[in-house]
Amino acid sequence: MQEITKYFTNLTDKQLQQFVQLDELYRYWNSRINLISRKDIDQLYLHHILHSLSIAKVTSFKPNTAILDVGTGGGFPGIPLAIMFPECRFHLVDSIGKKIMVVSEVAKALALENVTAEQKRAEELNYRYDFVVSRAVTDLSTFIGWIWKKIIPNGENALPNGILYLKGGDLKEEIKATNIPRNQIEIYDLHTFFKEDFFETKKLIYIQL
Repeated sequence: MQEITKYFTNLTDKQLQQFVQLDELYRYWNSRINLISRKDIDQLYLHHILHSLSIAKVTSFKPNTAILDVGTGGGFPGIPLAIMFPECRFHLVDSIGKKIMVVSEVAKALALENVTAEQKRAEELNYRYDFVVSRAVTDLSTFIGWIWKKIIPNGENALPNGILYLKGGDLKEEIKATNIPRNQIEIYDLHTFFKEDFFETKKLIYIQL
């Protein structure tokens, strides 16, 4: 938990309590459904929650912003972001039903009324959103093919509507393969926000569509 309070100092008491609860909730569900590797569960706050919250270092979503989390798995980055931005609307989707069941139960336990969880593939959705977020579910070109028609143009946030995609490693060729103009892409190195070694090769890719 100290990994969160170290970098986010203006959390409300309610947000602090919700972040504290995540440890017990994910340990409980992880013992029943393998969401996170047994070894990695001890690094929940660093590897999953803080990693998800790197998006909050790049933009602060305005109230009523609609955000889709594709391939959410156990609820990342959607659940931490929903705690951070309680006045925004989050739709978390995954094709695996048992993972969505866990996400629903975690959201319910935290009283996150701004979260909707659904077992669905992104390409099946008929809604449109301000932002689409995700953590490395596939290569960028494939991901863009799934969701490019689901983003409302422009928007009212400081950052124009688009994709916020968490991924690591050398992404030059992957980004080149998208054929998106370079002036519509911004790459943020997460080690500029967080000093832990885990973030040394981690990146957040913003794409304005």
